[in-house]
Amino acid sequence: MFKRDTFGQLIFLRKLVIRIFGTITYIRFNKKNIPKIKGAEIIQDLPKEKVLFVSNHQTYFADGAFMFHVIHSSLDGFPNKVKLKSILKVMKTNLFFVAAEETMKSGILPKILGLAGAVSIKRTWREAGKEIKRKVDAKDTDSIEKALNAGWVVTFPQGTTRAFAEGRKGTAHIIKNYKPIVVPVVINGFRRAFDKKGLFIKKKGTELQVTIKEPLIMDYNDNVENVLHKVMDAIEQSKKFEWRSNN
Repeated sequence: MFKRDTFGQLIFLRKLVIRIFGTITYIRFNKKNIPKIKGAEIIQDLPKEKVLFVSNHQTYFADGAFMFHVIHSSLDGFPNKVKLKSILKVMKTNLFFVAAEETMKSGILPKILGLAGAVSIKRTWREAGKEIKRKVDAKDTDSIEKALNAGWVVTFPQGTTRAFAEGRKGTAHIIKNYKPIVVPVVINGFRRAFDKKGLFIKKKGTELQVTIKEPLIMDYNDNVENVLHKVMDAIEQSKKFEWRSNN
């Protein structure tokens, strides 16, 4: 009962939070809207640690919550589905997600959600709605390395919900330095279905589309710019996809 994860968080508490919010979000994902998942069968074949899921981002919380459902359901033998019993089983307790420290401290609800497995980091480019420029905190990169060595990490390289926003080089540095298996994820429909925070439903009956792609073949010795471009292209947020969207 008092077993702790790699960050010292009580696992039974994490399971409790995942089960509570998993039940709440299941209704929103599988009853109020329509999940459309592709490629999740590959999740069953991934190693137990050093896996980095990279995804585009449309809401603060709904995207990550849906990813938790997809991963747990696939590990429970139901790929490309969202099953309530799978999230209640909490198939993987060493599953983490990268989130902005500012967001996770913005209220009591984000703080509670953070117990589900947040790795909070300080934004280097934006704070309190203002553009800033500061160095990466070594503690943040150490935390991500720790999470990867312990299990799987979900991250959003753009660090914002704005479509086709520039990817952050920190993701490329993580890939180069820690050499995880990189699994691209493409999501769509969350912006239409939910408010910006992903807490309230805007439109029912929306298709929540998630595509899990094959792991990228990475050259960990490549330069940061090329690694980042490969990631952004894989999650369909590069300039090429922006041009297609506008034409």
